[in-house]
This record gives sequence, C-alpha cells and structure tokens, in this order.
Amino acid sequence: MNTTAITISATVNSTLEKTWECYNSADHIIYWNFPSEDWHCPSASVDLQPGGEHKARMEAKDGEMGFDFEAVYTDVSAPNHVAYTIADGRQVNTHFSETEEGILVTTIFEPENINDPEFQRAGWQAILNNFKNYVELQTETPPDFE
Repeated sequence: MNTTAITISATVNSTLEKTWECYNSADHIIYWNFPSEDWHCPSASVDLQPGGEHKARMEAKDGEMGFDFEAVYTDVSAPNHVAYTIADGRQVNTHFSETEEGILVTTIFEPENINDPEFQRAGWQAILNNFKNYVELQTETPPDFE
C-alpha cells in the first residue's frame, strides 16, 4: 500500500460548531459528499464514536458508476478532530482549527494504489471544496430538495 499521505485543506467561513456538525452529520453529508455536479450522495449513515461506522453511497447521477464508502471511526474529539479507517485499511485524519480567516479543515489520507495520487488528491479536494461551499450557504436547516 502507498504510505505517502496526501494532505488537502480548505478554510470555511463559518463557526467551528457548524463546520463540525455539517462534516459529521448524515443529514448534511448527503448534500456535499461528491466531487462534481454529475455525482451525488443519495445516502449516508454516521455512528460518530470510536468503533462506530461511517457509510456513504456515492453515485454518478447517470447511474453508470457508484460505490459505497465505508469506514470505522478510530478517534472522535469534537469539535477539533475526527479519524477513521476506511474498509481497505487506509487511515484518514481530519482536523478543524479556528483561524482569523475562518475554520481551517485539513484532511490527511493514505491514497490507494489503483489511481494516480494526484487524481486522488484532486478528487478529495473537490469534495472538500464542495463541503466548504455547502457550509457557507447554510441557514439553520439543510435545504429541502423534495
């Protein structure tokens, strides 16, 4: 397995509490957990505690591709750090820190060996950018798309 970790980050113009909530709640994850507008996240579940499971279904809107992202939380230190192990054994750590510009969200992940590391970095960064945009547009409740 490739052990050279990849780091991505984004600064979110929101509160630490709101940023943490949107990142770690299944009610929010379904609205931002995809890399582009031709993908979506039709379902997610979160048991936010060490040993708890994180699951998210990611699919192309045309139905041509999709996969289940599954992980087990290894550390939950609200509202500053969350870590999990993906089903294939790779480690992911996300840190939330307050800065003058907003909440700095930094994720460090171990890449898989199938796709080019730069492709993986770009995909994870696109999802994090989507997260940033989602949080910054939030009101008191998630949007209703029904």
